[in-house]
Amino acid sequence: MTETGFQSETLDLDPPAIAPQRDLMSKFDGLIAERKALIDTGVTDPFAIVMEQVKSPTEAVIAGRDTILLGTYNYMGMTFDPDVVAAGKTALDRFGSGTNGSRMLNGTFHDHVDVEQALRDFYDMSGAIVFSTGYMANLGMISTLATKGEYVILDADSHASIYDGCAQGNAEIVRFRHNSVEDLDKRLGRLPKEPAKLVVLEGVYSMLGDIAPLREMVAVARKHDAMVLVDEAHSMGFFGPNGRGVYEDQGLDVDFVVGTFSKSVGTVGGFCVSNHPKFEAIRLACRPYIFTASLPPSVVATAATSIRKLAVAHGKRARLWENARMLHGGLKAMGFRLGTETPESAIVAVILEDQEQAVGIWQALLDGGLYVNVARPPATPAGTFLLRCSICAEHTPAQLATVLEMFRAAGRAVGVIG
Repeated sequence: MTETGFQSETLDLDPPAIAPQRDLMSKFDGLIAERKALIDTGVTDPFAIVMEQVKSPTEAVIAGRDTILLGTYNYMGMTFDPDVVAAGKTALDRFGSGTNGSRMLNGTFHDHVDVEQALRDFYDMSGAIVFSTGYMANLGMISTLATKGEYVILDADSHASIYDGCAQGNAEIVRFRHNSVEDLDKRLGRLPKEPAKLVVLEGVYSMLGDIAPLREMVAVARKHDAMVLVDEAHSMGFFGPNGRGVYEDQGLDVDFVVGTFSKSVGTVGGFCVSNHPKFEAIRLACRPYIFTASLPPSVVATAATSIRKLAVAHGKRARLWENARMLHGGLKAMGFRLGTETPESAIVAVILEDQEQAVGIWQALLDGGLYVNVARPPATPAGTFLLRCSICAEHTPAQLATVLEMFRAAGRAVGVIG
C-alpha cells in the first residue's frame, strides 16, 4: 500500500486504452450518407433550391424555368407591395444598410420605434418588442419568462424554436399530446401549485396546417393559474376580424403573442406583444434581445408599412380563404390524403407514404413549373412525409387551376391517386 492507503504499489506498465480519435463532424455521417443516397437517385436536392429571380409573390425563376410558388409563407403577398418596397428604399437612403449594434446600445433607430408602435396599434396592446427573427422571439421570450424551478407546458408538436427557448431557460418542460385539451388539463393538474407556469401554444401548426383549440386550452390554463403564450406566426394577417390570429378569431385574451415578419408581413424579424404592465422589463433581461445586432432600418421600415396595411386588408383576407378552399377542395376530390379534413388555414399538407413517394411527386411538380415544400422527420411527426403547400392571397384562380392539374398529373405518375 502507498501512503494514501488506496493505491496499489504494483505498477501497470501497459498504458490504458485510449479511444480512437473522433472528429466532431463524424456524428453527421449518417445524415450525409442519407442525403447522398437521395441525390444519387437523380432527383434535384429539395433542400437546396435556388430562386434565380422572383417576379411576384406567386412567381419565380428556378433552374431557368418560370415557376409558380406554392411554398413561401408569403400568405398575404406583401413582398412586392409598392408602399412596402418604397418604405424600405427610403429608410435605406436615410439610415444606410445596417445598425452595427444591439438595440440596447446604438442599434435603435427611428424605424425600430415606429414598427413597435405599429405592432401596438395592430394588436391593440400596450407593449411590443421586436427581435431579429421569429425564432429569436420564441427563444428570447420563453427562456426569459420561464427559468429554473418554473414550468413550461407545451404541445408535443411545438416548433423547434419553442423547444430551444425551453432549453435555454432551463425550466422544467412538460409536454402534452398534440391539441389534446384533456391531456393539457391532466398534466397541469399533476404539477405543484406554487411554481410559476407558462403554457405555450401555436395558433396554426405549420406542418399539417391544423389550428389549436385555443378557447378550451386557455380556459384550462387559467383554471390552473398558468400564463399563456401563443405563437401566431402562421395566422397573423388573415385570422380574426383584424387579422391578429387564431386567438382573436376565437375571442380570447392571452398574456403574450409571439409572431414573425417573415410570413404575412413579407420581410424578416420577430416580435412579442403583451398587455402585461411589467412587459418592458423583458428588454433588460432577455439575452437574445440584448446580445444580438438589431434589424437593418430598411427591414423594419418595410415591416411597419406592411403591418399598417394588413390592418385594413379585408379584401386580401377574403381572397386568401377563397384560395385555401379551392386548393384543399380540389386536392381532396382527387383522392389525396391531406393534413386536415377541411381547410383550416393557409397551409395544405399532402401526406405521402414515404420519402421516395414524396420526393417523386415533388420532382414531377418542379419539372412542371410548381414549387412546394418537402417535409420529413424530424420537422414532421415521426414517420410522416408530406408536401406542404402555402397559399397566397395573390394566387389567381387560373394559377390554382393549373396547380391542381399539375398535382393530378404528378399524383397519377407516381401512383398516389388513380
